[in-house]
Amino acid sequence: MGPTNVNRRDVLKRTAAASLLALPGIGALSSCAAGGGGGTDEKPQKGEKSKKNPLGVKEDAALAVYIFNGGYKDKYAQFVSDMYAKNHPKAKVDQKATEKIATQLQPKIVRGNPAADVINNSGADQMNIGKLVTNKQVADFTEMLDAPSWDNPSVTVRDSLYPAMQSMGAFGTKGCYQLNIAMTVYGNWYSQRMLEETLESQYPKTWDEMLAVCKKAKDKGIHGWSYPGGHPRYMLFSMYAMFAQVGGRETVEAMDYLEPNCWKSDAVKSVFEAFEELVAKKYVLTGFDGPQAHTEMQTAWTKGKCVFVPNGSWVENEAKDTTPAGFGMTVGATPSLSSGDKLPFGTLYSPPGEPFIVPAKAANVQGGLEWMRMMYSKEASINLFKETGGIPALKGAIDGMKLPPGTDSSQKAITAAGDNIVIPFWKEWYGELFTADYDKVMGDFMMGRIGTKEALDIMQKASDRVAKDPDITKIKKA
Repeated sequence: MGPTNVNRRDVLKRTAAASLLALPGIGALSSCAAGGGGGTDEKPQKGEKSKKNPLGVKEDAALAVYIFNGGYKDKYAQFVSDMYAKNHPKAKVDQKATEKIATQLQPKIVRGNPAADVINNSGADQMNIGKLVTNKQVADFTEMLDAPSWDNPSVTVRDSLYPAMQSMGAFGTKGCYQLNIAMTVYGNWYSQRMLEETLESQYPKTWDEMLAVCKKAKDKGIHGWSYPGGHPRYMLFSMYAMFAQVGGRETVEAMDYLEPNCWKSDAVKSVFEAFEELVAKKYVLTGFDGPQAHTEMQTAWTKGKCVFVPNGSWVENEAKDTTPAGFGMTVGATPSLSSGDKLPFGTLYSPPGEPFIVPAKAANVQGGLEWMRMMYSKEASINLFKETGGIPALKGAIDGMKLPPGTDSSQKAITAAGDNIVIPFWKEWYGELFTADYDKVMGDFMMGRIGTKEALDIMQKASDRVAKDPDITKIKKA
């Protein structure tokens, strides 16, 4: 097996790149004149549709695939390209890997003559998907999503995937212009051995139980929580789903659409107050302020200095060198705050990862869509997991397989959440809200320098600032 998850530096680079894609984002509309027409006059190549060829792929049309050469590498994608070549033997299939996605591919997309038919648009040099969607330079995946799935013709591709896939690529429309191939699971990560053996406890399903576990840990000289002081935004990994769990999806949707007082709702306030109690009772191990704050915090955690850390499913691979045998790395979903919560225990923050697009004016659009349909086959999904450790977007793809403990718990958490998966799109649409204001706010909040009221005042002012900025085109509800 290859690495068990994405290299964290690549994850953070993608997050930084995503922060630039505010749809359409700063200055996005200024480039509209460069998009769309003006390129090649060739019509996309299409073949006859049939049961075996539901997307009407032209059998001898060449297919060009570009993959981001990051933490996942490109062997997982070559597997799919080989599948495509086997099923379309008359077609020449060419796959390339690069770290310079935008540099190498965007100029030709803008000119209307793309060099690729399917692109893994990821990494630090990721293309601004907001601009591509606004300029109508990417194809709509709806036709593929509504086609029969690769393994079961009676089930559509759409219904074979985790529900978050289509919504992640909608960008405020009824279509789907970007699809992802894996799931990232965020939540409260812990050692099952510590929780069950050292603390003689079970994972807390309510916040009162969480406080009780933290008190028991403190009595034994162990902190209940920690977080990387150099990257305090990690604390939001444990709060996003809780916002929706307490107040319903509309709580997070209000943030997505920059609604007035979206950060001052009773639900958001109650979640911040819950975490403020952790700080007040000195249950939080602080520090870890340097550039390697995340690994320093994780090492303290794997050495048993704290019980819970906010993190994503890449942590299993990232912390493997310091994780002792039998640690039992596990992710826990959001504890319920009260009996009045709108969503049940098990609600999860689990956004899709590793984005793919098909250029609207690609020479072989249908081939690009078919490549993605193959990517969502069980065979390709299992290979994706074996090569990268990523949890495939195909529901149940790795059920029954022997999995590392963290991946196993992530898979179970996704299954248990069902439709109760929460994605705060504002973080992707309006990165300006995230990197500066929110990092500082969470840092001050977790150190006890500011309380809930001041933290939410600052967050709301940041949201209002973006909402009122005429240079940022806003996403409206579809």
